[in-house]
Amino acid sequence: MEPIIEVKDVYHQYGETEALSGVSLEIFPGDFVAVVGANGSGKSTLARHLNGLLLPSKGTVRVKNFYTHNPEDIWSVRALVGMVFQNPDNQLVATTVEEDVAFGPENLGVPSNEIRARVDEALKWVNMLDHKKRSPHQLSGGQKQRVAIAGVLAMHPEVLVLDEPTAMLDPVGREEVLQVINHLNKELQMAIVLITHHMEEVAMAKRVIAMAEGKIKVECNPIELFLQTELVDELGLDVPQVFALGNLLRKYGLEVDPAFDPEELVNALCRSN
Repeated sequence: MEPIIEVKDVYHQYGETEALSGVSLEIFPGDFVAVVGANGSGKSTLARHLNGLLLPSKGTVRVKNFYTHNPEDIWSVRALVGMVFQNPDNQLVATTVEEDVAFGPENLGVPSNEIRARVDEALKWVNMLDHKKRSPHQLSGGQKQRVAIAGVLAMHPEVLVLDEPTAMLDPVGREEVLQVINHLNKELQMAIVLITHHMEEVAMAKRVIAMAEGKIKVECNPIELFLQTELVDELGLDVPQVFALGNLLRKYGLEVDPAFDPEELVNALCRSN
């Protein structure tokens, strides 16, 4: 299978600071990749390279047959790779929800009759179709973030990159957004790249990339990461509470399988007895 995105030996400088140092990775169709790391690890800088918001100081980022460093390719790159940021207010530009979602495809030159169909389709995907006539600023934080996601989906990207999309949300809004992300990946087979500092969100991913000092320190599945307790401590990451409890039980000799879900851990405990 060919990757949609190929990041090859990418470096990025902010003045004298090297934010990325020789980063290479691939994103495939239907992928779900979580990117984690402490503040300053380079994860948000990496996210902005995936659709050309930042350009490498050295190395290349290829999206299908397009390169982010090529000015003639950049709009094709951004049509294929959509970005959602942590503050939805920064992505809401219109007076009604439907106008906001239409903004992206309008700028791509999509015909007006197709734009209307795309707006309704995208709002349906994020469970916001009933709110399309409302002002975005009357919505809750979780609803605003879902509208921001719909605005990206209306451009029909193949990859959705989300940079800490739940960081400013309450638990209800956070759960709403995570359900949408999971649905897009599982039901629509959209590739997802999720930058997050909530370790519970990492459990949704197929792969996790842990970064430190602008480099990828480890790439594995979530269970493999959180079993490496010394590495997790070294990277300054938390362990999801349920997983941490399982680690503690194994330390005391109970044979329980690693689990992110409380019910799975309870079932594992029952089986161990």
